[in-house]
Amino acid sequence: MAGTLRAMGRFSRMLWHALKGVRIARKGMDHLDAGAQQRQVEDWARAFLSEAGVQLRIEGHPVAQGPVLLVANHQSWLDIPTLHAARHCRFISKAEIANWPIVGHLARAAGTLFVKRSSRRDTQRTVQAMTGALQDGDILAVFPEGTTGNGRELLPFHGNMLQAAIDADVAVQPVAMTFVDAHTGLRSFIPCEAYDDEPMLRSLWRTIRTDKLIAVVHYGTPEKANGRDRRTWAQDLQVRVDALRQPGLPQAPASSSVPLRHVTMAK
Repeated sequence: MAGTLRAMGRFSRMLWHALKGVRIARKGMDHLDAGAQQRQVEDWARAFLSEAGVQLRIEGHPVAQGPVLLVANHQSWLDIPTLHAARHCRFISKAEIANWPIVGHLARAAGTLFVKRSSRRDTQRTVQAMTGALQDGDILAVFPEGTTGNGRELLPFHGNMLQAAIDADVAVQPVAMTFVDAHTGLRSFIPCEAYDDEPMLRSLWRTIRTDKLIAVVHYGTPEKANGRDRRTWAQDLQVRVDALRQPGLPQAPASSSVPLRHVTMAK
């Protein structure tokens, strides 16, 4: 009963926070410089995690500035707000999401790069758009598994999007995300999908019923292709990300977690 009441309260606060995000997205952030816009997105994402009852812990060192391509594992519906909370980045997303209720507004406000993915030609246009953004100094993020995994093992990494980093001659930073039960210090798979076709709302409900969950974002060492083709580089990056997921995850003291403060984005 306590878990259900906790979940209902969190869901209401999350929805209200999302609607506040839509409001700021509609108003626009053109009056802010790039740094202020990024901090606005980070603050909103951290507050969203807080409303979901999730703490954030950062390990390693996210890049201070672009251009760089972040390559991360994909394990849950929390991945995008978690990465935004740890370090603002621009995600690559299919164009249809731009028109989704609530989510589309939030994605546009976060600087998402929308692309069409219906054909090989569209993939080429995606790589070209990513290359241009990297050449402009952006920090982009992709999930090379191509879909959401179960959190226990990585799906094969696809190398298509790495071509943009090769063409722009920029580094890729491997990033691993895991969840930890703060009570036990053990890895948790609660936010992850229990099976391939599980509805997202079911894993969301499990997550917000849970007490003391920590999202860990572990940044690795940036690296360039150094002559590797995209397929070989993708295989190497999968090994890097998997290694970042493997070290023991002891219970984190309160001082090592990033404080998640409630931020009012619009008045």
